[in-house]
Amino acid sequence: MKKLILASGLLLLLTVTACQSKHKQGSGNLEHKTLTDSSIVKIIPEYAQGFKITYTDQACLLDIQDPQNKESQSFHYALVPRGVEAENIPADYTVIETPIRSVICMTSLQLSNFIKLEELDAVVGITSTRHLFNKKINDRLKEGSIHKIGIEGNFDNEVIMSVNPDLILISPFKRGGYDALKEVGIPLMPHLGYKEMTPLGQAEWIKFVGLLLGKEDKANEQFAAIKKRYNELKELTGRVTKRPVVFSGELRGGNWYAVGGRSFLAQLFKDAGADYFLKDDERSGGVTLDFETVYSQAAGADYWRIVNSYQGKFSYNTLKEEDARYVDFKAYKEKGVIYCNMREKPFYESMPTEPEVVLADLIQIFHPQLLSGRQPGYYELLK
Repeated sequence: MKKLILASGLLLLLTVTACQSKHKQGSGNLEHKTLTDSSIVKIIPEYAQGFKITYTDQACLLDIQDPQNKESQSFHYALVPRGVEAENIPADYTVIETPIRSVICMTSLQLSNFIKLEELDAVVGITSTRHLFNKKINDRLKEGSIHKIGIEGNFDNEVIMSVNPDLILISPFKRGGYDALKEVGIPLMPHLGYKEMTPLGQAEWIKFVGLLLGKEDKANEQFAAIKKRYNELKELTGRVTKRPVVFSGELRGGNWYAVGGRSFLAQLFKDAGADYFLKDDERSGGVTLDFETVYSQAAGADYWRIVNSYQGKFSYNTLKEEDARYVDFKAYKEKGVIYCNMREKPFYESMPTEPEVVLADLIQIFHPQLLSGRQPGYYELLK
C-alpha cells in the first residue's frame, strides 16, 4: 500500500513539474515574441511620405501627415495586437486593435488597396458606387454585405452605426463633413494616398492597409512586384534623347484644371520619358488656369492627356464641339490625344495600385519603339 501511495505521489509530482515546465516554456516564447522581434514581418515605407511607423514591444505607432504639407495637422495611432493589454502608449495616440475585421472606405483609392490585397470581405461600407466595376463588390452590395453610407457631407449615421465597423478610413483634407461622423464613436483614420507626389508613393499605401489587416507579408510582396516592374519600365526611358511634351486637363466652367510640376502626374510623365508642360511649376496640388495661359504653354505640345466620364463615343469631333479653340492645339491637329474614359475603365478603383500598367501605357504612346504590342490598360490614343 505504501508503495502504491509513493508511486502515485511521484507520478503526481512529475505531472505537475512537467506542466510547470511547459507553462514556463510557453510564457517564455510569448514574452520574446514582441513587435520588435526580428521574426515579425514589418512594414517599412520606401516611397510613401504620408505615413511613418515606429515599432515598440507591444504596439506599432503610426503617424500620418499630409505629404504635401509638413506643417499640416498630424494624426497618431497605436496599433495593438487584438487581445493584448498594451502599456506605455503615448497620450496623444488613439489605440486601434489589429487586425481590423471591418472597415468603411470613403474613396475609390482606399478601396483599390483592398481590391489588390483581395481582402474585400473586410469592407462593410462605401460611399459612391459610380463607375464601380469590381464584381465582388457589386455582388456584396446586392446581398447586403456592403452598405452605401451616403455621400460626402451627407453621411447616413444610422447605416454606419448598424454596420459598426472597427474603423472608418477618411480623407480629412477634402470637404467630407467628418465632424458629424465623430458622434458615431467609431475611430476615424486618414488615408492620404491621394496626396502622394509619386506613383510608387501612392501605390505603397497598400502596405498601410496591409498593416491594418495584419497582412504585412502579402502587402510587402504585392508592392515589391509593383516596384520591380515599375522601375524596369522606367529604365527603358532613361536614355531617350527626344522627350515629347504633354499637357493635361480640359476647360470646366471657364477654368482649366491641371496639376503642378511636383505632382504625381508630372512624375509619371517624367518616368515615361516625357516632359509635363508645367514641369517647372513648384506646386504639387491642383492648379487653376485660364485658356490663354494653357494655350501659351501647350499650343505646341505633342500630347494631350484627358480623363473624363463621357457617355457615348468620345472623339476629336466631340472635343471640337466642346470648344472650337481646341483644334488649334498641335496635339489635336496631329492626333496626339491620350484618353481614358472612366465609364469604361476602372480608373480610380484599380489604377492607384497599378502604376506600372499606367507607365507602360504611356511609354507605349510616347516611345513605341521601346514598348509595343501590348493591350492598353487605361490610356490609349484617341481615335
